[in-house]
Amino acid sequence: MKHTQRINELIQSLGLLAHPEGGYYKETYRSVETLDGEQAMMTSILFLLTSENASNFHRIQSDEHWYFHEGSPLTVHVIGESVHEQKRLGLDLSAGQSPYHLVKKQDIFGSEVQEEGGYALVSCAVAPGFMFRDFELFSRQELLDQYPQHEEIICRLTA
Repeated sequence: MKHTQRINELIQSLGLLAHPEGGYYKETYRSVETLDGEQAMMTSILFLLTSENASNFHRIQSDEHWYFHEGSPLTVHVIGESVHEQKRLGLDLSAGQSPYHLVKKQDIFGSEVQEEGGYALVSCAVAPGFMFRDFELFSRQELLDQYPQHEEIICRLTA
């Protein structure tokens, strides 16, 4: 992999762990204030994806704001009944990339680094705060049954 040394450095230096949806993460903030005595008002993570380790399609029950830090452009895919939206995160504004993107609560989404051997380091801020109880990871068959028109991207971003 082209950036193996940098990827390993980020994983080690930042203390990143494998994430169930793919990639590596570390929670960097969890507000003390809660909504119901349990769910934080906001959480934030560092999230590292590589071209060989995508974020598989999933859904959460909160808005999630993505912020690009370094690496290769990252594509966030959102699918629905009649839509497949793609947003390129990166720092090359003249190429149509954006340093941030909002994924709305209950959207089905995943993301990938398409550059061979590439990686992307982002932060994700979730409000109300992320809770694994609200995390729904989709199987390939579930999504193909519901959205057969999006077969190509579903097959890339599911296990």
